[in-house]
Amino acid sequence: MASQPPLSFAQTLGRALASGAARVLRAAGQIGGWGAYRLARLARSTAVGLFGLARVLGRGAYAGTRFFLRGLAGLDRGDPATVARSRLKLMAGAFCLVFLAIAGQLVHLGLTDPKQSRRGGSDALASARPDILDRNGDVVAIDVKSPSLFAEPRRLIDPDEALEGLLKVLPDLNVREVRTRLNSGRGFAWLRREITPAQQRAIFRLGLPGIGFIRENRRVYPDGPILSHVIGGVNVDNQGIAGLEKYIDKGGLADLHLAGFATDRQQEPVALSMDVRVQHAVRDELAAAKAKFSALHAMGLVTDVTTGEIIAMVSLPDYDPNQSGDPTDQAYLNRLTTGVYEMGSTFKALSFAMALDSGRIGLNSSFDARGAMSFGRFKISDYHAENRVLSVPEIFLVSSNVGTAKMVLSLGVEAHKAFLKKMGQLDRLVTELPESSMPIVPKRWGEVNSATIAFGHGLSVAPLQAVMAVNSMVNGGYLIPPTFLKRDEDEARKVATRVLKPETSDKMRYLFRLNAEKGTAGKAEVPGYLVGGKTGTAEKVVNGRYAKNKLLTSFTAVFPMDKPKYLVLVMLDEPKPTAETHGYATSGWNAAPTAGKIVERIAPMLGLSPRQNLPNAEQILRASQRVGMR
Repeated sequence: MASQPPLSFAQTLGRALASGAARVLRAAGQIGGWGAYRLARLARSTAVGLFGLARVLGRGAYAGTRFFLRGLAGLDRGDPATVARSRLKLMAGAFCLVFLAIAGQLVHLGLTDPKQSRRGGSDALASARPDILDRNGDVVAIDVKSPSLFAEPRRLIDPDEALEGLLKVLPDLNVREVRTRLNSGRGFAWLRREITPAQQRAIFRLGLPGIGFIRENRRVYPDGPILSHVIGGVNVDNQGIAGLEKYIDKGGLADLHLAGFATDRQQEPVALSMDVRVQHAVRDELAAAKAKFSALHAMGLVTDVTTGEIIAMVSLPDYDPNQSGDPTDQAYLNRLTTGVYEMGSTFKALSFAMALDSGRIGLNSSFDARGAMSFGRFKISDYHAENRVLSVPEIFLVSSNVGTAKMVLSLGVEAHKAFLKKMGQLDRLVTELPESSMPIVPKRWGEVNSATIAFGHGLSVAPLQAVMAVNSMVNGGYLIPPTFLKRDEDEARKVATRVLKPETSDKMRYLFRLNAEKGTAGKAEVPGYLVGGKTGTAEKVVNGRYAKNKLLTSFTAVFPMDKPKYLVLVMLDEPKPTAETHGYATSGWNAAPTAGKIVERIAPMLGLSPRQNLPNAEQILRASQRVGMR
């Protein structure tokens, strides 16, 4: 018997439909006579017909798709070259479709308002952040998971009953706001972020439909206020709003969160230059000094003069970043970076560095400090006038305003401005901390301005800015931008700029140490650590006039002076005299001894042990001169 040709897809489909229709018609004509039995057979036949139809449709779809793809790939052609070209076309087409889809999504994102593409601030989930570590690897900021309370208003049976139950556990809820959210009919609404586990259990036992919990990231600072002004803080959505937390977001973390790529496991910890142990010691001593001298504020920092790293930075009063507060409160102000001050005699160090670096003035030069200097109705005089001709070291030791002003004016106003510009004192200091201020520079800069700026009045800078310049005076003459992140000496050399001759740095080290041996820095001396430094006492401006009874005292300590490694700055705002200070409130009686106590506590932490048979200032200078001659 001759075999019949296979049926086409259309013929098979037509026969299946005709068979099913005929069965339905026959059943309809006979249903009255056959009753329920025929009705059951009808249902069975219909099911069989539909199954057959589905099988035929599936085979047809498979055959059609296979035929199309084989034809597109050239598999039905015998020529290998044609097959290869067809396959390449297929692959190219597939890649084009993928890239078109990506391009379409990018265009969509570009045209969409970012504010509309995210959840609103009240509905955003707290993002994950990297851990922050101090220079020794101790955690100073970390994310922990905590429950947050939300509602699904559409699922609530009785919003008022739900509110009543929640108030029993969270009595401080804003009733009006929560009631509005519960009655909003929305699919999701936050009720309280970061509740305690005990509160979560109590609310869970209420059994309220439409009330749930989400575990989200909460930022925790184990040391509380100790590093508050450096680390900054985050908002309720775990987004950085101040300090290094804000810097981390600006460094790309915010974009990663938006793209959904920043997860807990993908983020490397951020290593700081800060040392928590040193920070504790500095804060402790500053708090004691603030209380002892009844000062309004107390500030201090420690830097590595060879790398520019900030080892510690304290500004009192401070705040606890674990607790929400008012950002306009004075405690939130970091006075070492955002405050600008007339630094007083501490700033004289820059005048001496300028003079010695010019080559026109040496340690043997002298200036007449007899009487006051007059500029019209302005007069410049000394606090403890010597009324004699002073050598350069003597001007430094007695902190003569007159001698310093004459020394600077002998070099010229323009040279003075150019030097301070080179030392980074006329521009805003840029560090990782977003918070910083511009210096207050005279609009018209004449001789009287240079004369007063020479001894620290008339130019206001951020304290950290002045410290950067002092670092260059003792580290060999390199101006190194300060950093709050770990940096080694090789990395520091790449960003350093030479601003002073090496021999100028040697002479400045001599003057700093000599001041501790014979001058105003004697109360900062710490046996075994070869401390050197400069005092500074500035009268504050009140209602446009200098107030003699409102002082800003400061002391800059460097150690060890034969090979400087660390600098300590201490500042006290309006310290009061005590019986112990014999009625004086100048820097030598308060800021200097505070700096000495800090050096004594932190030096062992920084790996420096007290030494015996230390060289004096003259020996340090001669040793550096011998090295320079080689």
